Amino acid sequence: MPLEIRTIPCLSDNYAYLAHDPDTGATAAIDIPEAGPIIAVLAETGWTLSDILITHHHYDHVDGLADLLAAHPARVIGSAADAHRLPTLDVEVNEGDTVRIGNEIGTVIDVSGHTINHIAFHFPDSAALFTADSLMALGCGRVFEGTKPQMHASLQKLAALPGDTVVYSGHEYTAANAKFALTIDPDNPALISRVRDVTEKRANGIATVPSLLSEELATNPFLRANDPAVQSQMGMTGANAADVFTEIRTRKDNF
Repeated sequence: MPLEIRTIPCLSDNYAYLAHDPDTGATAAIDIPEAGPIIAVLAETGWTLSDILITHHHYDHVDGLADLLAAHPARVIGSAADAHRLPTLDVEVNEGDTVRIGNEIGTVIDVSGHTINHIAFHFPDSAALFTADSLMALGCGRVFEGTKPQMHASLQKLAALPGDTVVYSGHEYTAANAKFALTIDPDNPALISRVRDVTEKRANGIATVPSLLSEELATNPFLRANDPAVQSQMGMTGANAADVFTEIRTRKDNF
């Protein structure tokens, strides 16, 4: 059976996730912005926490870890290369390594850019991709530590996954991302329709995360740097896709 996944709002605009394997009862939390909301969902569901998957070191993804572990001891998994600035890890992983949630096997993907050694977790049998601050709904994370070409390369890894992959990203930034996306790809009917849907959902307090990868490929400007329409709109027809991405990210930084 596929993983049962619960989206948990945390802080002002973060998301954490619980992924539960109904066959074994194993449950993993992905990122811990704060403990309280996650503990509440564990109580509501009766699930027993077995693992915690950490994507990167930023405080709004790890600050609740100590409190969660105090209430629900579990195995903590994170990037081996980033272990020096993560909370204490029980299991250190690198790109290509596998992780398990019960019977479900996931793969670790290095998505450096937002931070160096940021990782994502892909569980293909459940078509689930936990991306945190790499690929986001209609956007991508700001490039704090890596380079923009590095972020482009990281996103290309994710773009190559099956289109029915569900993208569980780290923040509710979609409305702001939508406004920017229209400046890059204003004549895209799929984007115009999606922006309308996002606007309606946010007006009614409905989450816009997770999203489908196929939808991101059709509407997210950060995945469309090689699209002739996007390049034409930006005055960069025929340019290298990494250079186009760099310009898109630079414009977003100044938007």
